[in-house]
Amino acid sequence: MADDQKAKSKGEQAKGKLKEAGGRAVGNERMEAEGRAEQAKGDARQAKEKAKDVFKH
Repeated sequence: MADDQKAKSKGEQAKGKLKEAGGRAVGNERMEAEGRAEQAKGDARQAKEKAKDVFKH
């Protein structure tokens, strides 16, 4: 399950980067902000998984 969560976090980060870049390209500030929020969500999920790995070993 941990690998699934790690993959999900990477996917959220990538999706967020694409959305942010797309928003910046077309001048859509809302889309850009949503992209940053998705990246932050992915970063938080990744940090949680890393912390679980530290305590697992």
